[in-house]
Amino acid sequence: MMKFINIGFGNMVSAGRIVAIASPDSAPVKRLVQDAREDGRVIDVSCGRRTRAVIITDSDHVILSAIQTETITNRLSSDEAYDSDDEEE
Repeated sequence: MMKFINIGFGNMVSAGRIVAIASPDSAPVKRLVQDAREDGRVIDVSCGRRTRAVIITDSDHVILSAIQTETITNRLSSDEAYDSDDEEE
């Protein structure tokens, strides 16, 4: 069963497709976002707000979210804990 993580403003991303969640403040991440923007691989779901998390997927898409990295990571972690409970039953 495919699990989705809420990344803000009603937008969801498949938990299994996430490779990394990074803060947008470092120079390498800013470069990564700029390169992805030039290649048309950026999905901006920040709704005009400040980008607080950069999500990299296994398809090389870069998703910009206004939700903090810790919040997304917590949602992802609690979802994985829920999955492991399902497998035990």
